[in-house]
Order: sequence, then structure tokens, then C-alpha cells
Amino acid sequence: MSAPAPDALAAPKRDSVESVILVSYPKIVFLWPTYLVSIVAAIYMHVATGSARLTVEAGMGGWAIGWTFLILLSLNLVVISFDFPRTTSLTLFFVCVALGLGGALLVVYFPEFLPTIRAYILSVEPVANATFYYIFAAVMTFIYLGVAINRKFDYWEVRPNELLHHHGFLSDLERFSAPNLRIDKEINDIFEYILLGSGRLTLHSSNEKRAIVLDNVMWISQKEKRITRLLGALQVQVRPEQDI
Repeated sequence: MSAPAPDALAAPKRDSVESVILVSYPKIVFLWPTYLVSIVAAIYMHVATGSARLTVEAGMGGWAIGWTFLILLSLNLVVISFDFPRTTSLTLFFVCVALGLGGALLVVYFPEFLPTIRAYILSVEPVANATFYYIFAAVMTFIYLGVAINRKFDYWEVRPNELLHHHGFLSDLERFSAPNLRIDKEINDIFEYILLGSGRLTLHSSNEKRAIVLDNVMWISQKEKRITRLLGALQVQVRPEQDI
């Protein structure tokens, strides 16, 4: 006499994760804060001056917009140029920023200190018209569209029994064994992780000697959990019937 397998040993439910898509993005995706500020700046300058070519009517608002854009762009470039993997690096960065901001406030609100430097800072007017911000935003838009299109032609797909690499305009496909797939997650840059939850995934396939390294994978923690759940479902199998 045989008995059916218990529900606990049944195959995974249909609503379980069927596949996980992994994409390695270029670092320019981390410039999205500057991209958004450029759009806001373009609209503000256009409304404030009544023309995309004028800057004189913008006043202090245009001056503040210009400094905001330059500072944010500078910080974004620092993020994509250097890695801040450790707490010490992060602390050092914030100390430098605090010292810089503190020195600027000291010069502005206490004119008796360093009057020459204060006069120079106030004389700098980094004001750009709306056309400048429109062009910057347009260039970034085309670049992001190119990144989105390239994503369709180069990505990895993790399935319960195999790892697939889709690449090329003709949809070339490489297959790797997934049942014994080992995954390593690394958060190399704390700022990149804050901006897009980004990190590095290293995939070790059982039938492949070289490791597959994917940098700048967005929302890496969620992807890792989904892959772990997907591959963990392989352990849930229907046992053959046994006589009792």
C-alpha cells in the first residue's frame, strides 16, 4: 500500500519566483540626482526670466540654482569616481564636507574673517540660462534611453535549473548550470547603494571555471533574496511513492 506525498513535499507553488533578471549598469546611472536638478533648474529659469536665453532677470534664485547644480554635479562625480566601502572612508568624506560648508558659512556670516576670500566667493556668479539646463537634461535623457535599450540586449537570467546570458542584437544565448550556483554579494560603495541599492554580484557556476562578475546591479539585496528563494525551491521535490 502506498500513500501520496504530503503537501510539505509538493512542488513549489505557481506563484513562486520563476526567474530573476540581472543587469550590470554603467556608472552614469548614478547621475540621476543631477539629471533631476537640471530639469527643475531649466523650468525655474525659463519661468523666472520668461525666456530660455536670459539670465539677468533670475536674480538670487538663479544664483542659488547655479550653485546647487554645480555642487550636486560635483558630488555625483565624486561618487562615480571613487569607492567608499568602509565606514572610515565615509566618515572622512563627511568631515571634509562639514569643514567646507563650515568655512563657507564662516566667511559669509562673519565678514571680518578672511574678507578677501569672502569678497571673491560673493563675486562668483555661476548662473546659466534655461537653454543650458535644457541641453544638459536632453543629453542625459538620450544617454539614459541608450542605457535602457542596451539593457534589452545584454542581461542575465537566473532560472531554477540554469543561468542564461542573453546578449547581442540577434539574441545570442549562453547557458550555465544553476543547481549548484553560488552567489557572493558585495557593497563596494555606500553612496551607490544609497542612490540605487547598487552592488556587485559574483556568480559561481558548477560547470564554469571563471566567475561571472556583475557590477552595479540595482536593488541588489532584493535580487539576492529572490535568487536565494528561487534556488532554494530546488530542494523542494516530490518524493517517490513508498510502500507502507
